Amino acid sequence: MGDVKGFMKWERKDFAKQPIPQRLKHWKEFYLPMPVEELRRQGGRCMDCGVPFCQSGCPIGNIIPDWNDLVYNDRWQEAIERLHKTNNFPEFTGRICPAPCENSCVLSINQPAVTIKNIELSIIEKAYENNWIKPRPPKIRTGKKTAVIGSGPAGLACADQLNKLGHKVTVYEKNEYFGGLLWLGIPDFKLEKWVIQRRLNRMQAEGVAFKNKVNVGVDVSAKELQKNFDALVLCGGAEEPRDLPIPGRELEGIYQAMFYLPQQNRRNQGQAIDRKLSVTAEGKGVIILGGGDTGSDCLGTANRQGAIWVKQYELLPQPPKERAADNPWPNWAFIQRKSTSHEEGVEQDYGILTKKFSGEHGKLKKLHAVRLEYAPKDPMTGRSSFQGIPESDFVVDVDMVLLALGFTGPVKKGLLEELGVELDGRGNVKTNLAKMTSVPGVFAAGDMARGQSLVVWAIAEGRAAAEGVHQYLLAQASKVSI
Repeated sequence: MGDVKGFMKWERKDFAKQPIPQRLKHWKEFYLPMPVEELRRQGGRCMDCGVPFCQSGCPIGNIIPDWNDLVYNDRWQEAIERLHKTNNFPEFTGRICPAPCENSCVLSINQPAVTIKNIELSIIEKAYENNWIKPRPPKIRTGKKTAVIGSGPAGLACADQLNKLGHKVTVYEKNEYFGGLLWLGIPDFKLEKWVIQRRLNRMQAEGVAFKNKVNVGVDVSAKELQKNFDALVLCGGAEEPRDLPIPGRELEGIYQAMFYLPQQNRRNQGQAIDRKLSVTAEGKGVIILGGGDTGSDCLGTANRQGAIWVKQYELLPQPPKERAADNPWPNWAFIQRKSTSHEEGVEQDYGILTKKFSGEHGKLKKLHAVRLEYAPKDPMTGRSSFQGIPESDFVVDVDMVLLALGFTGPVKKGLLEELGVELDGRGNVKTNLAKMTSVPGVFAAGDMARGQSLVVWAIAEGRAAAEGVHQYLLAQASKVSI
């Protein structure tokens, strides 16, 4: 424990940020570095609890009290070694993870939690600055070849782990960039792409092979990969967006978030977008439907593009500011949160159901909606029924609507149909505890198997799949030797 009275002596301090007018003028990250002495004090707020609930709140089981203590004692190189034991990519989670660990911090019962996420990011960046992170190729190769299909955080974590275990790994990516949603979904102001490339460079130096612009199931058959590799791991994500099948959906001006966001990320990489397909919020009034992280990303993007105004509508009722009685610590707190994008300007509204769109000459002009009232939660299901409030209908003039309604599961056509893997009741790829699908030698991880989730869960899934593949390959080798 860094300082037994640290949590009483020092208050929580977060990273400072550039002023809003300044950061809206560019697409780069806008958090400002924190002095080392302040970071050490923040680490000293950790109470080194006898039962570290922060670890159980973290899907990858980060050994958080250890590296908090190491930071407080200025032992940064040991801190990165401890952090890398459980987390392949702390530079990603330190930027974009919503930090469920902080929700489970014991200190958060009655005080602001330890700044776990900020300390994590500071550790990895200090390690890069001091050149402590160097390629470490495996000393022994097993002779086994594995193919990872999809290069999001699950695929990259799986590939990294398999390579460390000595297996030859080839990562296939259908897009031009590696990283999945990290590269094409998450805006640069949350995660600059050089951060991803820096890690990819290290993985390549350690022996991982990468092939982009290869859509497995289209450009190359999955059956062919099965012949050429000892195991396949499916990490293609949950890419089927949830649509809004209501009157007027076909009007020009209504777009899925994952049609809109990748365009700006590509522009930031210097790519030209086809004028016929190009979509921007510049000079427009924008409504975002959906209140999650994707909606927040759309909001920050629209404001930087020069939207006149942005409104964000959520179907669900407004969350409470503090934990409800049925949402106790250390569970994830279902409370109202404001992202940095919300700070930059938005009109939020809750309990709204969009009924239809209308327009002129095929172009969107109006959104028609009604306000909702919710019944008390059903004690058995935890869900609430809702109905429209009489005479609460309203109409809003709007130029662009962005659908940030989540995803319904992986794309079935192509890869999954060809392999014939079994799906679960939610339409995700069904796996056993070892992450193997119904097809021997074919594994699945991340959103493709779990459903839409967090980057930290994707990393956890990728690591679990790598261990499952490793044990499978050991068993196959044992059969051959017999």
